[in-house]
Amino acid sequence: MLRSSVVRAFPIPSSATRQAIRAPRIASAVCFQQQQARQAHAISNPTLANIEKRWEDMPPQEQADLWMSLRDRMKTDWKEMTMQEKKAAYYIAFGPHGPRRPSPPDEGRRVFFISASLIAASLLVFSIIRMFANPQRPRTMTKEWQEASEEFLKKQGSEPITGYKGMLVQSKPGPKDQFKDDEDDE
Repeated sequence: MLRSSVVRAFPIPSSATRQAIRAPRIASAVCFQQQQARQAHAISNPTLANIEKRWEDMPPQEQADLWMSLRDRMKTDWKEMTMQEKKAAYYIAFGPHGPRRPSPPDEGRRVFFISASLIAASLLVFSIIRMFANPQRPRTMTKEWQEASEEFLKKQGSEPITGYKGMLVQSKPGPKDQFKDDEDDE
């Protein structure tokens, strides 16, 4: 029942109907190829002369027009293209212009010296800051402070699953009066 309703809704076309549908497509394809053949005429030699030197200086619209005409010309048989058209098409597609332009010869040296000078400047700033900084280590970097921090973490139960094993102590013992300021605050 479902099958018969689908057949009624979408009848299978006969061979004559299929030919009638296909004929306009073929005719339009032939017409398009004829238009392409008419459009793809040879590009004049003065237009392509010395294109390697002129390409970068040409306005973008003129570059686009030349590329489109070369593209249309390449759609035809390549045996009909002139050698100058082939060279121009290759240069425009793969030539050393735009992002493929080679870097200037002294660019590597310039990058090296700029990088070296920036690193030297940062080392100078670091040295000046260290000269004027307090020479004493922070009191939190002493062994006693780190042991007290570990005791606090153990009491607090900061790792409930495995239990805190202690990993903070990594410094030498500090001076004797290191906690004097903390006792005064309380």
